[in-house]
Amino acid sequence: MAAVQLPCTERREEIEANLADVGGAVQKSSSVSSTHPPRLVAVSKYKPASDILAAYSCGQRHFGENYVQELCEKAAELPSDVDWHFIGRLQSNKCKALAGKLVIPNLWAVETIDSEAKARKLNDAWEGAGHLRGLNVFIQVNTSDEESKGGVEQRDVESVARAIVEECKGLRLLGLMTIGSIEGSYQRPNPDFLRLCRLRDDLNAKLGLGLELSMGMSDDFEHALELGATNVRVGSRIFGSRAPKVAQ
Repeated sequence: MAAVQLPCTERREEIEANLADVGGAVQKSSSVSSTHPPRLVAVSKYKPASDILAAYSCGQRHFGENYVQELCEKAAELPSDVDWHFIGRLQSNKCKALAGKLVIPNLWAVETIDSEAKARKLNDAWEGAGHLRGLNVFIQVNTSDEESKGGVEQRDVESVARAIVEECKGLRLLGLMTIGSIEGSYQRPNPDFLRLCRLRDDLNAKLGLGLELSMGMSDDFEHALELGATNVRVGSRIFGSRAPKVAQ
């Protein structure tokens, strides 16, 4: 692990205060009926490893990244007990790199399974890398039926879930995930969140599962928690707005 330095005191205190604020909101807003304690995933896309280390020093352990290369680089620099979530669009040709035991040994979850084929591809890569534990995965669902959105169409969620449970022994189906539409994020209750809840309940009944819900980001995670989210992905509320990605 390379030596990553903490950011300046002002930046460290900013992240600490933001993290405390978000963490308090998570606890306050979480559904009392939830069977899973809420999990906060700090989305660190484009942020330097020093920012992640500042949040880590405050006790945060779950972090989310959108790009495989960036995740690989940060995993090599940061403590081995970070629980990494891959939350970007999953490409078949990236499964082997993502599953690499020596590259990201502490990959905790992939939240963006969007087809049976990719589930099988990731499973083969994970088992081929020799991992001794199952990899947590979420099925990403296109709850808004937008062509621009990634995710499994709602009518296909059950078949993807069955493929993971019955065929992918290296994967552990943890739950369902959605990003949802911009329009839906302004509605209360959010229709995308409600659809994901219904899909989760249906799968639990048919397959005898106890699935989680990954939904809610910086602008709507509190509402998502009120509706039963167990996993929220929060970036700008913790780290501030992201700088644009620099072309390579």
